[in-house]
Amino acid sequence: MKECLEGEFTVLRVTDPERDHAHFNAWMKDSHFARLLDSDPVTLWPKKMTKEWLEKHMDDFVSFTIYGKEDTEKPIGFVSLDGIKWLSRDAWVGIGIGERDYWGKGYGTEAMRLILRHAFCQLNLHRVSLSVFDYNQRAIRSYEKAGFVREGLLPQFLEREGRRYDLILMGILRSEWKDLCPEDR
Repeated sequence: MKECLEGEFTVLRVTDPERDHAHFNAWMKDSHFARLLDSDPVTLWPKKMTKEWLEKHMDDFVSFTIYGKEDTEKPIGFVSLDGIKWLSRDAWVGIGIGERDYWGKGYGTEAMRLILRHAFCQLNLHRVSLSVFDYNQRAIRSYEKAGFVREGLLPQFLEREGRRYDLILMGILRSEWKDLCPEDR
């Protein structure tokens, strides 16, 4: 696996539990960030537990830590492929920009495009899927810019703060990605 993927203004490095666990831990303490990422209640883990979790799961998924090119020592988020099924050549992608100063500035969209190139060109996957809550409109726009299309809906999937929210299922096929990014074939 490539150790580093580079875009116009982002760099993705293979996640290193030793180097990255403190940042992951800090991001998960941000309840707004955690709310965008997952339906589970925010769980505050000690740094040691975060590191142990990363170490345990590194064989189960392909994970990169995201850096901005202007400061390649400060992680700003993560992107990972998990649930990879090699026989059917499909996977799920998850992404989170943990540093709020980088929200809404294209870092997540570029990181998603980089991991899709890795998924389709290096890992030879056929399909990549994701799920997102309907209240995360910024993420939905980013995923659509990266080429994902809406494929399904789980109505009223989540109850949070007295309201019900839908879970949107999105995906992209290798052929769709190739049509969007012919220069990356």
